[in-house]
Amino acid sequence: MSRDVERRAVVLLSGGLDSATTLALAREQGFACYALSLDYGQRHRTELKAAQRVAKALGVVEHKIIPLDLGAFGGSALTDREIAVPEQPGKGIPVTYVPARNTIFLSLALGWAEVLGAWDLFIGVNAVDYSGYPDCRPEYIEAFQRLCRLATRAGVEGGNFTVRAPLIDMSKAEIIRTGTQLGVDYGLTISCYAADADGRACGKCDSCRLRAAGFVAAGIDDPTDYQP
Repeated sequence: MSRDVERRAVVLLSGGLDSATTLALAREQGFACYALSLDYGQRHRTELKAAQRVAKALGVVEHKIIPLDLGAFGGSALTDREIAVPEQPGKGIPVTYVPARNTIFLSLALGWAEVLGAWDLFIGVNAVDYSGYPDCRPEYIEAFQRLCRLATRAGVEGGNFTVRAPLIDMSKAEIIRTGTQLGVDYGLTISCYAADADGRACGKCDSCRLRAAGFVAAGIDDPTDYQP
């Protein structure tokens, strides 16, 4: 796989605060960005509309939304409607964890990157203000990067893939300040696990709580549209 003069990157884009900031950072670093979103059976599908808004606002080269029914497996409050989204923080790995989600998403991003001639994958995982997901840790990112180099023709032939997680050591407030400096309109994003049909956030789920606390800590007005 030959590298074009253009520096290409595949950026996983959920439509949430973190992935929007990650996309802005990739663009600021000079990458031609190809955004990838997954329609995986999540109950909060309104995030896909947000992803389209963010992709357009931040000027990606191409935005793909891939259908993938992880609801066929269930096992998560995000893909199984019989499991309630919790409104209070719990202990251990929460029921909003989707089994192997980031591994599946990064594998698809890797496949597209190999076709595009892109050596860089961006993902907005965070190990500071996060909910205890095992696939948001630095050691996971390092392990997947090794896999990229072992499991692809491009890697075997000498290509050097890099999995970039620029937010991994940042607090939510730092993420928000960074994105604001880069011109991210967080009013275009949605982070809620239980948003309504109009895209309004519940204000109660773990993701909403982390997001709201981040805006308070950053000293920046929260543009989120919350349900009454």
